[in-house]
Amino acid sequence: MATTIRTETKTPTDLREWLKKVDEIGELQVVTGANAEEDIGMATELLGRTRPSKATIFDEIPGYKKGFRVLSNGLGSFARIALTLGLPIDASPHELVKRWQERVRKGIPTIAAEVTKDGPVFENVLRGDQIDCTIFPAPKFHEFDGGRYLGTGSFDITIDPDENWVNLGTYRVMVHDKTRLGFYISPGKHGRQHRDKWFARGQKMPVAFVAGGDPLLFLAACTEIPYGITEYDWAGGVRGTPYRVVKGPVTGLPIPADAEIVIEGFVDPNDKAIEGPFGEWTGYYASGEREEPVLRVHAIYHRNDPIILASPPNVPPDEQSFYRAFMRSARLRGDLEAASIPGIVGVWCHEVGGSRLFNAISINQRYAGHARQVGHAAASVHTGAYLGRYVVVVDDDIDVMDLEQVLWAMCTRSEPAESIDIIPRAWSGPLDPRIHPDKKGFSSRAIIDATRPWEWRDRFPISQLPTPAMKQKALDRWGWLVGKGERPKSRG
Repeated sequence: MATTIRTETKTPTDLREWLKKVDEIGELQVVTGANAEEDIGMATELLGRTRPSKATIFDEIPGYKKGFRVLSNGLGSFARIALTLGLPIDASPHELVKRWQERVRKGIPTIAAEVTKDGPVFENVLRGDQIDCTIFPAPKFHEFDGGRYLGTGSFDITIDPDENWVNLGTYRVMVHDKTRLGFYISPGKHGRQHRDKWFARGQKMPVAFVAGGDPLLFLAACTEIPYGITEYDWAGGVRGTPYRVVKGPVTGLPIPADAEIVIEGFVDPNDKAIEGPFGEWTGYYASGEREEPVLRVHAIYHRNDPIILASPPNVPPDEQSFYRAFMRSARLRGDLEAASIPGIVGVWCHEVGGSRLFNAISINQRYAGHARQVGHAAASVHTGAYLGRYVVVVDDDIDVMDLEQVLWAMCTRSEPAESIDIIPRAWSGPLDPRIHPDKKGFSSRAIIDATRPWEWRDRFPISQLPTPAMKQKALDRWGWLVGKGERPKSRG
């Protein structure tokens, strides 16, 4: 019997309401006594690489005030992603992906943030000699990290000095000491473009750093929202109500009124310190350690018993690559359809490639060259351009979310001498482990056409894959054999 899908759920308004709803669906657990030096990082890696696994709050962390907490693996399940985006939490993974991609295809309406005068974020205000970033239990997430990282499931708020638009971007943030934070932004990112403009003027860049915010805002901040659109407005459109923001007392930047922790300060182009190394989403310490600009802290605001939202990258597939695959796949499909390319059936940016390095697109072939057109476009549009590696185009009988099916299509429908195109000198970055240390910035792309050859597709051997209807019939009748569904009661 087919599962009944409930209607979309109402999206939570802040992290605490989100946690309450996660607890109600049985996907939250609390751990006490784990230390920030090793335990939280080790546990987070295990949680992120195991699915299903629960969102986990670490409390009573040795050396820190009780109630100062760390939340990790928050977005490590389809149900929690559905809850965050206002989708049915009991829908199947394929149904969720389909619904979200359809919403993105139709276009997310923007709803401007609502400016208010106060909010829970100002329950505690630290200025002057009270400033101390080390009061928060920032974990050391990986064995060879160069320090503690307060910013992983975070976002930095910046403003374009020329065009006056606000960006929320997720960039790693390291604790140097009480009054200094270090942050790295890859070239080409919107926050980096803002920083470059401020520095070109010889001016300090104002920054508001949010270390614990609404998961929906965090998802927006680490997704390729189009240039010039403020993530507050996009996320407001997703949930259907405006975000409440407060004008930052120091920088004037809009900060979330309901955030857990916000740190305001300025970045001086001439003030740098060694940042890193940090284990990144490719699974390597690919960018090493280097001098990066320092954020000089002018004020700290936090709620009572604040929660750090942690989402460190680990060797994929992990929690970060999972939720980014969900978001990025929808953006990539939207980019392709915006380019007026027909016949797109499925898109998935695979977790094993960190949701960037291995992207699969299924199509209903319409004309000669269609598969190559899709592959080259997917490697060139904004969502697929940065630090990509492989784009695989398959026929519409292949489930793009099933890595084994995609590889099977590659093995049986592509001919290496005929089916692979190479794009040289594409957009890469310092995090790419395969590029020579002296040649960072460019990399190549492989477009793999794993579709039945257009010219003789009708003569290609028939696949043994069951049709969708037959597959569903098998699941309905025999799914209990593999843990899907209940075993029918005996008729005897």
